[in-house]
Amino acid sequence: MSILHRLMLAGAGILAMTGSALAQDTMTLDQKVNEAFANATGPFVSLIFSPFPGTNFPWIVMWLVIAATVFTLYFAFVQFRFFGHAIALVSGKYSDPNDAGEVSHFQALTTALSGTVGLGNIAGVAVAVGIGGPGATFWMIVAGLLGMASKFTECTLGVKYRNEYPDGTVSGGPMYYMSKGFSQLGLPGGKILAVVFSVFCILGALGGGNMFQANQAHAQISGIVGEYPGWITGIIFAGIVFAVIVGGIKSIANVTEKVVPFMGILYVGAAVIILAMNADKIGWAFGQIWEGAFTGLGVAGGMVGALIQGFKRAAFSNEAGVGSAAIAHSAVRTKEPITEGFVSLLEPLIDTVVICTMTALVIIITGQLVMNDAGTAFLLNDAGTAIRTIGDTSGVALTSAAFGAGISWFPYVLAVAVVLFAFSTMISWSYYGLKAWTYLFGEGKVKEIIFKVIFCIFIVIGASANLGPVIDFSDAAIFAMAVVNIFALYFLMKIVREELASYSARLKSGEIKRYEH
Repeated sequence: MSILHRLMLAGAGILAMTGSALAQDTMTLDQKVNEAFANATGPFVSLIFSPFPGTNFPWIVMWLVIAATVFTLYFAFVQFRFFGHAIALVSGKYSDPNDAGEVSHFQALTTALSGTVGLGNIAGVAVAVGIGGPGATFWMIVAGLLGMASKFTECTLGVKYRNEYPDGTVSGGPMYYMSKGFSQLGLPGGKILAVVFSVFCILGALGGGNMFQANQAHAQISGIVGEYPGWITGIIFAGIVFAVIVGGIKSIANVTEKVVPFMGILYVGAAVIILAMNADKIGWAFGQIWEGAFTGLGVAGGMVGALIQGFKRAAFSNEAGVGSAAIAHSAVRTKEPITEGFVSLLEPLIDTVVICTMTALVIIITGQLVMNDAGTAFLLNDAGTAIRTIGDTSGVALTSAAFGAGISWFPYVLAVAVVLFAFSTMISWSYYGLKAWTYLFGEGKVKEIIFKVIFCIFIVIGASANLGPVIDFSDAAIFAMAVVNIFALYFLMKIVREELASYSARLKSGEIKRYEH
């Protein structure tokens, strides 16, 4: 290559960099944040969501569903055998107020639910039905029922291996049962797994736990009041969230035990009203779900497409196998670890089987989603005209249109629900991330405050960034936790079976008694 040629290439490179720099200068703050975030997280996202060889099925979803099936069979369908006992535990009939721990069974359940019940139930289900057709609902329910066994396994271990401190506080979760459980069994690598999980948990807390939530909350608010910079929403949310999380798990639980039931009753209640108004179509809707589950009525490729969308949505919605819920449930007041395993199996049932199914039924029955002869999904606008909007950013719009078709004013209520869902998810995930942070760096008030401040800064970033990079990173970070967690659960599940056998025998013999309050 001649010297002149080299100089010309060098000059071209300088001009290109100069042009890029000038373009950077004309970019808004939100655009700069978005570009930097997308460039930094792209390789990580691609690694997590690569398809299983020879298929279109994301390997991480298959990893979760296979594990849920294994746990269901290994514990002989524990989610069905002990369902009634789980209800009794949540109602406080077996609760001793003198047991170690910080929150009640009900508070632990609502705290964990607040981390999962949210935008996935509103926007995510709409996307799954829009792409996979009504049949995605069937596979979503199947995955939810299987996921109950995953929650049971991880939350039992979370309580069994938690740390209890003299001041009455506790710390638990996968990082503790990985390090302690592997050591108890004489297995190597437990502490390494715990550190890797903790890193992914912090990333999940900062990504899915607040950035995605803040992003969608801003989108809903700006849709009502008009466009304005995302960082304004971020700062407001950060201030409110910090005011709650600075008080620790008891403060968080006091909020979630009020907000989560209110949100759930409001949302499910509206769905029930719409279904009652269209009672003559319910049978038809279930027929569409059944037919679509095995023949495919969506745009994603028949039965396989419906199955992928249903399983994927269930996995992201209830987080069974991810390990996050085990952190919240570890704070419960109990001396029997298995009891919190029973309580936790109710989560996927409430989150996926009930709330997600209600969303799907309303979308199907109200007819807001239509397919043309080519199999393309469309959303109907207010004039009844079909407009192509099915995609990751259209989920809330589809759900809002579906509920609005039955209750004209509900889209406004849905906007409030989205903000409340986002808020409750953020405060729960702040606790998950905090416990991973203190596992890595040690307990202490100053260290806790440092993480809480970082967490709130990322709320501002999430509200400012575009949806694409945020949702991709959120999914990837949370699912990465499941890779490590489920690997550990396969080694530790025999300990859970021993706990189950012991508790079952004592429950039948009458040794375990109800408490009168």
